[in-house]
Amino acid sequence: MEKIFNNTQVAFELKSDTQLERAYFLFKMIESQPLVRIGTAVTNFALKAHLPVEGLIRSTVFDHFCGGVSENDCLRVVDNMFTKGVSSVLDYSVEGKEDEKQFDAALDMTIKTIEFAKERSAIPFAVFKPTGFGRFALYQKIGEGKSFTTEEQSEWDRVVARFDKVCQIAHEKDVALLIDGEESWMQEAADDLVTNMMRKYNKEKAIVFNTLQMYRWDRLDYLKKIHALAKAEGFYIGMKLVRGAYMEKENVRAEENGYPTPICATKQATDDNYDAAVVYMVDNIERMSIFAGTHNENSSYRLMELMNEKGLEKNDSRVFFGQLFGMSDNISYNLAAAGYNVAKYLPFGPVRDVMPYLIRRAEENTSVAGQTSRELDLIKKERVRRKL
Repeated sequence: MEKIFNNTQVAFELKSDTQLERAYFLFKMIESQPLVRIGTAVTNFALKAHLPVEGLIRSTVFDHFCGGVSENDCLRVVDNMFTKGVSSVLDYSVEGKEDEKQFDAALDMTIKTIEFAKERSAIPFAVFKPTGFGRFALYQKIGEGKSFTTEEQSEWDRVVARFDKVCQIAHEKDVALLIDGEESWMQEAADDLVTNMMRKYNKEKAIVFNTLQMYRWDRLDYLKKIHALAKAEGFYIGMKLVRGAYMEKENVRAEENGYPTPICATKQATDDNYDAAVVYMVDNIERMSIFAGTHNENSSYRLMELMNEKGLEKNDSRVFFGQLFGMSDNISYNLAAAGYNVAKYLPFGPVRDVMPYLIRRAEENTSVAGQTSRELDLIKKERVRRKL
């Protein structure tokens, strides 16, 4: 397969010289773990102390990794990316809220993004996190097989109602809906809930998508189990495949609580697991739709090869490649230029509320070997190309 991901002219065509320099500065910062730790601490302090830093954050890290402070604010970025064939997934990235009012607000925002998506071919998906609709502890309690109090049962019924409402609207509007994966000790309850939504709303095609985090060694077996269920009951499967975002947390908790870690033993085992899931889904594409969320070039090439072997069109509606806004533009824009379906996750929300998300992204980047240096190498290559 022709190696297309080194073309920096295509990758960074939408970036001005100033934006390219900002990207260079940010990834140089992220490359240094001590700087990320210091920057995180300083940012947290400044926000808690209500120091006037929002303007600085907005013009640097926020504008690089986020689409805007509201869904309307994102439209300039959405339209700009779509000129190059790259779609957007508007991701309301306000994390860590734990009360009913906030859960209802997250529901309203998700419905709003579905309605937004219905009107714009540039936005093919909506998305939400399970803990955006209900308390983490409730999901965990179900996973642990513990009984709810009467009050907790009423609270959980409201969580289920929020899921059902948003999936119903997505189905009515014909907008695919991605439901993100979270920590393993709450995921079982979320999985069961999402499977019920697939049963109900994926009767004609995949509208509701669950997420499989393939750094978990049990997820390929889970995919096969859900596939058997879908065949037996006559519904379609939508799956977003990612490697995963909570590795350190997972390993620490497993050690502290004395159970085997759910995480694959090595990076290679995770890569193999991810690619095996992609193969399985392409082999069973007649009942499945794939959102391949990856910043890994080899995995992207592998999926391109599989599509070719299977005789699938590059723009087959059942296959999407996905990356995060502000990262891996070499994959996103070169795939789109080659005719594949590509969508960037576009986080948005008030600067102050989105900071936990941004801090998590920075910390993840420092821990993913090679990711940041690859970004930097490509940016350096493009800087040289432009000077010449």
